[in-house]
Parts: sequence; structure tokens; C-alpha cells
Amino acid sequence: MIYEGVLNKMQTEMGNPIQYYLVFESSFLPVNQLLDKDIEITFQGYQCLNCGKKKKIFRQGFCYDCFNSSASAGDWIMKPELSKAHLDIEDRDLEYEKKVQLQPHIVYLALSSEIKVGVTRKSQVPTRWIDQGASEAIPIVEVPNRYLAGITEVTLKKWYADKTQWQKMLKNEVSSSSLELERKKIYPLLPQEVQPYFLSTQAFLTQLHYPVLSYPTKVLSLNLDKTPHFSGKLKGIKGQYLLFQDGTVFNIRTFEGYVVQISF
Repeated sequence: MIYEGVLNKMQTEMGNPIQYYLVFESSFLPVNQLLDKDIEITFQGYQCLNCGKKKKIFRQGFCYDCFNSSASAGDWIMKPELSKAHLDIEDRDLEYEKKVQLQPHIVYLALSSEIKVGVTRKSQVPTRWIDQGASEAIPIVEVPNRYLAGITEVTLKKWYADKTQWQKMLKNEVSSSSLELERKKIYPLLPQEVQPYFLSTQAFLTQLHYPVLSYPTKVLSLNLDKTPHFSGKLKGIKGQYLLFQDGTVFNIRTFEGYVVQISF
């Protein structure tokens, strides 16, 4: 079968294991069904996720112009502490920024390799944890806006990592630390203005199970710009990565906005 379209991050559905889907304009591919099958991925071109033009992708699925102008690519996306909508201050589009920033956010601990701290909108739980390839995750605080979540993350980065060691995550080299025990130590570390939002009784540990038949011992990233055609046997899906038998891993998120053909 052949599927064609513009790559967007895989949609997910919580389950044991997690279900993954690639959604194209005119087709829908349940990726779990491809496990243990030989598949081919062929790069065909670019299409900006924002303007729709066939322009080279710069970052986050956007062409250069859209990345530098779109409200959904502002610096506050990657650095929540830069959020200003709660002050009624515009970055690129105040209406959009209020919609996204002024809603409940969760600061959490996750185990994807070692313990890390992260931020997500409450509406994106557990999707954000799945996208990161976390094996477990637990909320710390629930705050009313992105700024408070951001300053909490900045503070906790003094004690915890804020980035996933993706190679360890893909090889399933995960720390045996207890998130529940670690969480109990956190309250005095929080910024004073955030302490009232500490989830003292409503935080539950979430365990995540990925559709992986075998984990690689070494990983090599597939780059469609350098290798426009690839074929291999799919052995697993974790985070937003496809894991192949030969140790090749393909990060769907990195190649959003790329037009591909997938056949099997």
C-alpha cells in the first residue's frame, strides 16, 4: 500500500500499548499495524504547515518567513517563562497568545532517561508525555497561565534536567528513580508565588507503554535531506520516533512539513 502527504507529528491514543496514527490530507495510517513490516519512506518535497507554500522547511514545520512571523512559533513556545499575555503584552498576536498562554498549565516530572522537569498545557496531558517518550510522569503543580509554569520550570532546572537524552530514551535506558518519592521533596524548591498551586493530593503517577518489539543498542538518525529514500523493518514506535531493525530512528517531529510517500 502507498500513502502520501505532508508529515505532521503522529496523533496518539492512550492504551497498552499506545496507539499511533499518521494523518494526511486524504488518508489515515494506523502506524502500529506496520510493526515487523518492511516499509519505505521517500522524500518528495516541502510544504509549510503555516502558509501551505512549497518552501523549504526551516524549523517546527514552518518555512523561514513563517517561523519568524507566526504567533505559534514565538520564543515563549520553547521558553514559557517569556510569556507575557498575562500582562496584556503582545509578542506577535495577543489574541492567539492569550488563548494559549492563559489556560491551566501543568509542571511535571517525567522519566524518559533520567528524571526531567517539563511544562505542558493541561489539555495536552498525557499527549505531551507520550511525545517525549516518557516511561512515567507525574504532575507537580497546576497553574493558571504559562508564565507561572515557565518560572517554575526555570527554578527546578537547578535540580533536574529539562531535556530528554533522546538516545538513551530510544534504547530504553531509563533510570529506576521513583517519581513519587522525588515529588515529595519538591515543595520547598518551588518559587514562593507558585507554592499555593502545589498538587498535594491530586497528583497521580501515569505509566506509559509503547509499541516496541525490540529496542536498538545503537541509534542512527534518518535525515531525509541527506537520505531521501529509506527502507527498513519497523520494530517499534516511541515518542515521535519510528525505530527500525538496523538501528535507524526517524523523528517524525523533526520532519514536519516534509512531503513523503510511505509504502509497505
